[in-house]
Amino acid sequence: MNTKNIFSKKHILNASFLASGLLIGWILFQSPKSIEQEHDHSEQVGKETIWTCSMHPNIRMHEPGKCPICAMDLIPVNQSDIAVDSNEVHLTKEAAELANVMTSVVSYHKPVKEVRLYGKIQADERQLQSQVSHISGRIEKLLVNFTGESVRKGQALALIYSPELITAQQELFEAAKTKESQPEIFDAAKEKLRLWKLSETQINEIENSGKIKTNFEVYAGTSGIITRRLVSNGDYVSQGTPMFEISNLSRLWVMFDAYESDLPFIKKGDRLNFTVQAIPGKTFAGNISFIDPVIDPVNRVTKVRVEISNESGKLKPEMFTTGIINANLTEYKDKLIIPRSAVLWTGKRSIVYVKQPYTDDIIFKLREIELGPALGSSFVVLSGLEEGEEIVTQGAFSVDAASQLEGKPSMMNSSGKAKPAIVDHSKMKM
Repeated sequence: MNTKNIFSKKHILNASFLASGLLIGWILFQSPKSIEQEHDHSEQVGKETIWTCSMHPNIRMHEPGKCPICAMDLIPVNQSDIAVDSNEVHLTKEAAELANVMTSVVSYHKPVKEVRLYGKIQADERQLQSQVSHISGRIEKLLVNFTGESVRKGQALALIYSPELITAQQELFEAAKTKESQPEIFDAAKEKLRLWKLSETQINEIENSGKIKTNFEVYAGTSGIITRRLVSNGDYVSQGTPMFEISNLSRLWVMFDAYESDLPFIKKGDRLNFTVQAIPGKTFAGNISFIDPVIDPVNRVTKVRVEISNESGKLKPEMFTTGIINANLTEYKDKLIIPRSAVLWTGKRSIVYVKQPYTDDIIFKLREIELGPALGSSFVVLSGLEEGEEIVTQGAFSVDAASQLEGKPSMMNSSGKAKPAIVDHSKMKM
């Protein structure tokens, strides 16, 4: 009797545990799974997979296959890939990588414009001197007889036979005989020789020698290079006749041509670095000392002058030079700077593509901006962008091409009225 009761209780407990386990399993697994299956089924019914090309996002197909444009395999379009704004351009990750699309964040930078100028070296006009003859007569001998020769101040350049000086010496000798009783006449005779630029040493030598000198030297009035020889042996010259042109090349002018468009960024005192083709690897520098106020009516340029020391003599007139000025545009110090590669021009409009910040997907939108001056490889932005926005800086043409294919606003189509093509893949099969 006791054995039967124990056996009956045992069965009852086992049955109770079994029933409890089934109930708990149904609650934990069966019911949520059923709900989830029903939920997934309802979503699958309402969602249809669209297939597109990674290189041509305007292609939309209902079945997988090949792109009708480039024959690439189509990929499925996720729901998150569908742009909310109809003017936005969506690129898949694969398309962006193939097109090498790169972006950067817009920020403020110090606006420095690089102005490139071209010119050549010239002699300093203030260091040019015309060596003239101070006496009349015939050139017996040129002591310097070719251009390019270096001379120093006080060096004899030529010997001149002068009948007038012979007469003046005879007068000096006669006046010397009566200089004690008539010193005024003697002083007048010496003064006549001084007018022909004879030095006191020369006059005293003539007086002491007591002999008439027939040939007289013409001395250089400055040091430099003979740039022109204007006389030859045997020529007759008058007082004041130019004989040589002497240029002192210890200081030179570097003359650059500046176009009208460059003038607003150039001012007197700016530092200018330049190189010379004949001396590669070396950079020279100087400050702008003069800007010609008149523009050449033929080539539409004005001259910009830099003065430079040339004690070493390496620089020579007529050498070609290339100069660069880094002009600080203080009037644009509070403006944004963007790379030149980010801007697309249409003739009237300047546009960029801005990455949309509300999603992690690759979505861009066209925006017109107003540009300021060009700064070499970048531009000043006057309006249209804000600091921190992300724009396409490489591959902008690829993004614009995708926008054109989708019929959205682009560089050549400001309205964007066309709609992207959705191709029925089944109808393309033969």
